Amino acid sequence: MNLIQAIIMGLIQGLTEFLPVSSSGHLVLTSSLYKYFTHKDFVSGGSEEVVFDIILHLGTLLAVFLFFKDDIIKITRAFIKACLDRNFSNSDAKIAAFILIGTFFTVIVAFPLKIVSENLINLPYIVGIFIFLTGCILYLGEWVSEKKKAKTDKIDLKTAIIIGLAQGIASIPGISRSGSTISTGIFLGLDRVSCARYSFLLSLPIIIGASIFYPVLEVDLHEFLNYNWIAFAVGFLVSFVSGYFCIKYFLKFLGKHSMKIFAYYCWVAGIFMFVFFKFFV
Repeated sequence: MNLIQAIIMGLIQGLTEFLPVSSSGHLVLTSSLYKYFTHKDFVSGGSEEVVFDIILHLGTLLAVFLFFKDDIIKITRAFIKACLDRNFSNSDAKIAAFILIGTFFTVIVAFPLKIVSENLINLPYIVGIFIFLTGCILYLGEWVSEKKKAKTDKIDLKTAIIIGLAQGIASIPGISRSGSTISTGIFLGLDRVSCARYSFLLSLPIIIGASIFYPVLEVDLHEFLNYNWIAFAVGFLVSFVSGYFCIKYFLKFLGKHSMKIFAYYCWVAGIFMFVFFKFFV
């Protein structure tokens, strides 16, 4: 891991974590292209790559915290009050509860897929197939959005569970987390902006959990101390800054435009990844 690689991957993470094009898939693409042009083994990197990926996610996690700080404080206070009063009639308390419930169902799906997801890091042509599939999901979501006239910004228990399951499936590299959760919300009748805001808030518990438990359970302390932490810090900063501005302008974009342009992009990127890494590498 070097500084240039950290900057590039930090920028890729910050832009693609919130755009519905799969940050994990683009990190695999960027890392694989880097290894190809530097003549490195595609299975090189080991735990350092996975930990660096977590560090980049922490950068975008901080971006979510800062951008939605008022919402987070409001729903947290409402949730604590609801627990003390045993009354969850408040809408903000319900959102907090739905985020926790959705996270539970995310873990149910994502945990069994853990080994599969880790192995796909070294198989970029398969990741390309999943990026192409993300494009199909986005296009279908927009098609449904155009057909359904009645939309709502209200999330209920059923919606929270189904979106949580969709987020779990998106643990597979190439399946966009934001794209899957936003499109699933659209399928269920939510408007795009409400889907996006809920999607970003729903990402908080799962990223925090992965950031804590993976290093503790999977990484040897000796390896951990030998990582290039300067490069890690630079990648974190770049992913945070780019992620913050991406949230800001993506929400504005969703208020006026559809996500079909991202579907087209995913189709092109997915086909490129499959053809290049399957037949030319």
